[in-house]
Amino acid sequence: MKAIEIRNKYLNFFKAHGHSVIPSAPLIPENDPSVLFTTAGMQPLVPYLLGEPHPAGTRLTDYQKCLRTNDIDEVGDNRHLTYFEMLGNWSLGDYFKKESIKMSFEFLTQELNIPVEKLSVTVFKGDKDCPRDEESAKYWKEAGILDGHIYYYGKEDNWWIAGETGPCGPDTEMFYDTGKPKCSENCQPSCDCGKYVEIWNNVFMEYYKDEKGYSKLKKHNVDTGLGLERMAMLLQGKETPFDTEIFKPVMDKLQKIQQVDLIESRRIIAEHLRSSIMIISDGGRPSNLDRGYVLRRLIRRMIRHMNKLGINLKELDSLIDINVEALKELYPDLEKNKEQIKTVIIEEKDKFVKTLDKGEREFNKDIAKLKQEGKDSIPGEIVFRLYDTYGFPPEVTKDLSQENGMKISMEEFDKLFKEHQQKSRAGAEQKFKGGLASTGEQETKYHTATHLLNAALKQVLGSHVHQRGSNITPERMRFDFSHDSKMTDEEKKQTEDLVNKWIEEAIPVEKLEMKKDKAIAMGAEAMFIEKYGDIVTVYKIGDISLELCGGPHVANTKELGHFKIKKEESSSSGVRRIKAILE
Repeated sequence: MKAIEIRNKYLNFFKAHGHSVIPSAPLIPENDPSVLFTTAGMQPLVPYLLGEPHPAGTRLTDYQKCLRTNDIDEVGDNRHLTYFEMLGNWSLGDYFKKESIKMSFEFLTQELNIPVEKLSVTVFKGDKDCPRDEESAKYWKEAGILDGHIYYYGKEDNWWIAGETGPCGPDTEMFYDTGKPKCSENCQPSCDCGKYVEIWNNVFMEYYKDEKGYSKLKKHNVDTGLGLERMAMLLQGKETPFDTEIFKPVMDKLQKIQQVDLIESRRIIAEHLRSSIMIISDGGRPSNLDRGYVLRRLIRRMIRHMNKLGINLKELDSLIDINVEALKELYPDLEKNKEQIKTVIIEEKDKFVKTLDKGEREFNKDIAKLKQEGKDSIPGEIVFRLYDTYGFPPEVTKDLSQENGMKISMEEFDKLFKEHQQKSRAGAEQKFKGGLASTGEQETKYHTATHLLNAALKQVLGSHVHQRGSNITPERMRFDFSHDSKMTDEEKKQTEDLVNKWIEEAIPVEKLEMKKDKAIAMGAEAMFIEKYGDIVTVYKIGDISLELCGGPHVANTKELGHFKIKKEESSSSGVRRIKAILE
């Protein structure tokens, strides 16, 4: 079964069960204060999981484009992906465990025709804080799960919470038995030997955790997620996602044009090219900061591995064509954005070729100095400096060292690289964590302030200004906008003064629900307005601001305090960035 068929079956099944099909949010979040990319299906729905009514109702379903880069260095094995698609269905205070489990079982066994003997499930085993989830186990038995196919695990496996406090609850996970032999007598779904593959996770938000402990929520939500690529792989009987129709055309082309046969490099090229194409199609551009840096890293890692396979970099053009052709049924926008995608990737490739030239010059300086000192070995710290400062691949340093008759200390490089990786991953966990834990009072104020700032910039700089992204913490806000030149001190002061004037005027913030066509006719603004459903939420601040947005917002501008711009700088080509605080 092809991926597009799985997706359509999923959406149609839940539509038939009373769910509204909502569009995928963009890969680049419009107003999420906590992340660079959309990392999970639930992320765009956070305001509604927190209690705001959704314009489409209490039963929702969609496919969501997602990107996670915490494990970017693991891509190349048989399973890791940075970009993936998540299918999901939600109950916002509507149905709960019984209906959710029944629908999941019915979809897997009747729509996807998975034999029941291939399915196992896990549920929460209970602890001192919350009881054993016998309710979910009971409903699985009633649905038809076989005896001996229900497993109980603790909080590390079957409990969900975003952060330390907030809404939370037990989850139930579904596993597919690949038919591989058990690795031991104790082989269970928790085992990572490859026999059992997790395919779906249903989270039951029924508790709230605070400093005192756990209490029951009045309103229960269900949040589910099913990975499309993984399901396609299993239903097609393939060993890896790279063997499915999503990747196979590109993998076949790479095998045809490579000079060296390395499966890991082919997977990295195919995966990173798809991820880069998806980011660029949704408005991302390479830069040295945040999501732009992630995109740059993906493209450059892909190019390094093309060099490793001996592939002429001019082949990028045809590889993009093949990728878009393979994916256009899933993502029609790629066809429309293909030339822009090519321009961005090829420009970045040209810059990286210069980087490689620069790195080689630095290498030659280092090696000349070492030879002068009578040394025959290149220290790992030099290998790491070339990599970290110039983006110079360690495998290239290694090749050049051998050509110059020098040994190389890769062990020392590996140690420094692992330290760097741990720091990056720790940072990524902070940068990429999303969800219900990060929408406090201060973030809500900053969220509203971005609307005022957007409106002020339009007045001061011109109507060409549009939001290009935002990032919010409890300490500050960051706002990216389209503008070609550095703001003058006078322009910054005018912008600051306008925002503070509107705050002092104590303007009510109104929340409106309407048809998208009406919102557009009224002049409401939004990034990727075409991605919204027919019914939209619009926030109106007097005659100053009208924007499509999911919230949350303050009730009145007077709640914001005093607005101050701390810094204005370049973000990427044609995009400026303001960092500001509320005092």
